[in-house]
Amino acid sequence: MKSVYYYKSEIGKIAIGEDGNAITDVFFGNEDLDWEIKETPLIKEAYKQIVEYLEGKRKTFDLPIVLSGTEFQKKVWNALKKIPYGQTKSYKDIAIEVGNERAARAVGMANNRNPISIIIPCHRVIGKNGKLVGYGGGLPIKEHLLKLEKENS
Repeated sequence: MKSVYYYKSEIGKIAIGEDGNAITDVFFGNEDLDWEIKETPLIKEAYKQIVEYLEGKRKTFDLPIVLSGTEFQKKVWNALKKIPYGQTKSYKDIAIEVGNERAARAVGMANNRNPISIIIPCHRVIGKNGKLVGYGGGLPIKEHLLKLEKENS
């Protein structure tokens, strides 16, 4: 059974989930989950690293993670992990990187389904015109995270 724990942060309520071996989820707000609400050592470490990130002290995460999704989604999420701190890429850039330049919309859908926000930096993906579009936590949080990274690069 998965465990989840909820924390209050400067960007709102963050939930962190794990399966006993690796982080499986990081999301904003509440979801009605059939998981044990328990602050495990791994969840506590993940939150510590997220706080360090939000304080501008951490640029990469050192946590075991496991991704659950389609092969295409996993390709997209792995491409997101390669976007350097403080930089952005467009949906089309990611589509090209995963081998299908016409898949920008599908990249957007995969981005939207990213189960491990912040750690897998889907906030670093923007529209090709440079505009901020879509983010599970809301555009104000996306803007905050991008500004934080720009200031600490």
